[in-house]
Amino acid sequence: MLRTRLTRLLGIEYPLVQGGMAWTATAGLVAAVGNAGAAGVIGAGQMPTDVLRDEIRNTKALTDKPFGVNLMLLTPHIDDIVQLVLDEHVPFVTTGAGNPGKYMLALKAAGIKVIPIAPSTALAKRMESIGADAIIGEGMEAGGHVGELTTVVLVPQLVDTLDIPVIAAGGIADGRGVAAAFALGADGAQMGTRFMCATECTIHPAVKQRVLMAKDRDTVVTGMSTGHPVRVLKNKLSRTIEELDRAGRPEEIEKLGVGKLALCMRDGDVDMGSVMAGQCAAMVDRIQPAAEIIAEVMKEAEEVLVHLGGMVSKT
Repeated sequence: MLRTRLTRLLGIEYPLVQGGMAWTATAGLVAAVGNAGAAGVIGAGQMPTDVLRDEIRNTKALTDKPFGVNLMLLTPHIDDIVQLVLDEHVPFVTTGAGNPGKYMLALKAAGIKVIPIAPSTALAKRMESIGADAIIGEGMEAGGHVGELTTVVLVPQLVDTLDIPVIAAGGIADGRGVAAAFALGADGAQMGTRFMCATECTIHPAVKQRVLMAKDRDTVVTGMSTGHPVRVLKNKLSRTIEELDRAGRPEEIEKLGVGKLALCMRDGDVDMGSVMAGQCAAMVDRIQPAAEIIAEVMKEAEEVLVHLGGMVSKT
């Protein structure tokens, strides 16, 4: 059994976090992940506050295990969402798209662990200095909003720079990836794309099939001209955005992108919806219960680590 600073911090059995994907990570998936021993995370995104309240309470009804909420800090009503998290005593939050400093004291005073997502060492150091409990080092292999560094380059630098636990994310879809995270010095790993094809994930079946069909070069980073690049599976929408990128028309990209994630995940439009998924989509080949995914991934990770240990000569 793999015990790390992350398992102790969150009170979980396995050092594995399910990515807080908007319109994807809802109560059924989050609870299933928690019940299987990993850390489930509700993807709040721009979810209305009353809807998020229902998701939190539904999760509590389905599991007594720790779970978190991912806070997208650029959400217009983020103040209300943070207050809801405080009122509902959510065990931990992950944060992205901004600086959680404004909310740090209130969250920590309520006993809520704060785990920002950081694509660079500079941001990670700043987050540690204001009280972050751990850092998710997310490489550009990940789906959704991405930075410039790869996981294998970013994570060791975070480990060398920080005193708090580091969770490796981006491009991890199996036990080999989790073992690699430990080899890089991380205390755990986060997986998102693999859980899109969990049985309990409620995204549209057409999206799951698109992930299952993905090949190694089927993702693309779009919206570079906006300053907020996003990795998605290639489709009609991504090609349109690429054309606007080349033409230097970021305002049109921003307008075009409104509502496209929900259009994909909820309505199943895999042509004009935003199919946010990581490069590891090509490694996802079947739909499975979350518990089966976690058991399989952790068993493989332990086997890889044992095998690697056996390669070291004692003479």
